[in-house]
Amino acid sequence: MAHEHQHGEGTGHGGGSHAGHDHTAGANERSLKIALGLTTAFLLVEFVGGVVTQSLALISDAAHMLTDVVALAIALMAIRVGRRSADARRTFGYARFEILAAAFNAMLLFGAAVFIVYEAWLRLKSPPDIQPAGMLAIAVVGLLVNLVAMKVLAGGRDESLNVKGAYLEVWSDMLGSLGVIVGAAIIKFTGFAWVDSVVAILIGLWVLPRTWSLLKSSINILLEGVPDDIRLADVRHALSTVPGVRSIHDLHVWALSSGKVSLTAHVVNDPDIDAERHVLPVIRDRLAKDFGITHITVQCELEPCGQTNEAHHFGVPEVASAVAHAHDHAHDHGP
Repeated sequence: MAHEHQHGEGTGHGGGSHAGHDHTAGANERSLKIALGLTTAFLLVEFVGGVVTQSLALISDAAHMLTDVVALAIALMAIRVGRRSADARRTFGYARFEILAAAFNAMLLFGAAVFIVYEAWLRLKSPPDIQPAGMLAIAVVGLLVNLVAMKVLAGGRDESLNVKGAYLEVWSDMLGSLGVIVGAAIIKFTGFAWVDSVVAILIGLWVLPRTWSLLKSSINILLEGVPDDIRLADVRHALSTVPGVRSIHDLHVWALSSGKVSLTAHVVNDPDIDAERHVLPVIRDRLAKDFGITHITVQCELEPCGQTNEAHHFGVPEVASAVAHAHDHAHDHGP
């Protein structure tokens, strides 16, 4: 169930609507469950097949599949935990758990890729006797499983960094399966067993930069950085050009989790203009229309506040001010 909350403190109210957020979370949960079931079942098959055929490429793909299983399980748990409503201890709720899960998944995949590259390098010196027929059959089944899982997760990857992380895990495994198929075919017709290790190295090198990109995005949110699709200079310009605004300071833009952007700012307004009626509504509209930001806290002042102004700094109303909170939340409540 989704609720829209508008809280006013001081002189203004505002907000938009994120109705349907709970529907998206529910769809993502179903997708993750299906993908988790598929990958868990095939993981066992692929690992046993890799041991039997002595294919490091298959075992490396199974290792990536293991990270898939862990990633999907964590992503699923993150969605459920993220549904919990805010309480006295977690006033922003638990939405950021999703980002913790995405960061963990990225580090897990990064570590697995590095390990496989190292193992493949060692095996290049002494390639084992590989059974390409069994290797090829298992890789084909793995490719089909990965393609189905990717299709299931594709719908939520642009809405959730958590689901995007899980999608990238499965996507990397799909590439791994393709690599194993090519490697198995080459070994079958040429007998070059070292190709198996080369394929494993290529899989690892292909995955690393994409994993690093996901990790950077997760860390940026955890450090409360400005979201990648928003330029702070553009936001400052949009606010500064609102009629009646003299200057902007203490401007902060960050995200609690994927798509949940917040903004706080202090606005020095013209004393001859009613900030509540003529400044705050325009600010709310611009932020919502131009940047999709609807969770904002704006403080209007007649003069810039500063550390030296202790009375103002600690909240003593020595100067006229107006504080506007425009909140638009979509809270999902679990069963």
